[in-house]
Amino acid sequence: MKKSIALLLTVLLTIQFASTQTAAKKQYHAWWKDQTPGGVYQSANNKKLPVIQVKGNKFVDEQGRTVLFRGVSISDPDKIENQGNWNRNVFVKLNEFGVKLVRIPVHPIAWRERTAEGYLKLLDQAVEWAAEQGIYIIIDWHSIGNLKTGLFQDPMYNTSLTETFDFWRTIAKRYAENNTIAFYELFNEPTTYNNQLGHISWDEWKTINEQMITLVRAFDKTTIPMVAGFDWAYDLTPLQQSPINAEGICYVTHPYPHKRSKPYEPKWEENFGFAAGKYPVVATEIGFTMDDKAVNNEYGTAIINYLEGRGISWVAWVVDPEWTPSMIDSWEKFTPTENGKMFFDYMKSKK
Repeated sequence: MKKSIALLLTVLLTIQFASTQTAAKKQYHAWWKDQTPGGVYQSANNKKLPVIQVKGNKFVDEQGRTVLFRGVSISDPDKIENQGNWNRNVFVKLNEFGVKLVRIPVHPIAWRERTAEGYLKLLDQAVEWAAEQGIYIIIDWHSIGNLKTGLFQDPMYNTSLTETFDFWRTIAKRYAENNTIAFYELFNEPTTYNNQLGHISWDEWKTINEQMITLVRAFDKTTIPMVAGFDWAYDLTPLQQSPINAEGICYVTHPYPHKRSKPYEPKWEENFGFAAGKYPVVATEIGFTMDDKAVNNEYGTAIINYLEGRGISWVAWVVDPEWTPSMIDSWEKFTPTENGKMFFDYMKSKK
């Protein structure tokens, strides 16, 4: 009997050991098979829209015709999808309002939490829906802070040079053959936050952007890189002495009403408007940020007239009922707010 029990225990232990070994093998990470996320996005709509290029201080299409973009920013697709509102209808409605350019802000925290593979699925959908409506896209790495020191305004903007470079490597590789994505906004709003985020010089920021552009163009030589100025992407005055050493790019400004007191126009000309005489410039964020309705309406008229007169493309912030200044009251009704109505009405008049 004792021999039988001992034999049974031996058999059971052998089975358990073999099972444990098998489980261990199944859980082993075959790291040598890992690949960089993404891959080139293949779609029948890749070439549906004409490619946009830089010519002098203008954007032109394939026939050489000047293109002035009027568009909007939506909120982060990760937010929209998680709240159940990420669908084709967003782009259908925007097209009805005369929107021809949609800026998609990708927040570093959303990129990490969803993972590159997961987030690319959202961007792939956006590319398809936009192409169907004849709308171009800006992909915007939506961080605010100092890439040199690695300090940022709020946790949702936290990133690093390595993550930023890797993001653009993934994006440029993915959409190199897609005309719908016309622009890569390399970094949303560089700022030292009055030195609370440490120091960075223009020459240091210039070098970082030149490195990003080199990286992007290793994969994608068509999509236009966008470089932001200091002071939360407002001030382009350093271009007078030291422009970015790269061809075929454009510059970004965010001229909100709180940035400078009235009269606006002389300050706009001094701070960023002058650059439009030599380079393409896009105001990738404009919108009401004051509490005074009269000031907002005065600003709205003034900024549209100034940008249009200078040949500067513009993008209003933001199509989302929660983020401010909101352009719509809800995703369901899509009724424009005061902020939204002014910009949508102008875009519809140019449709």
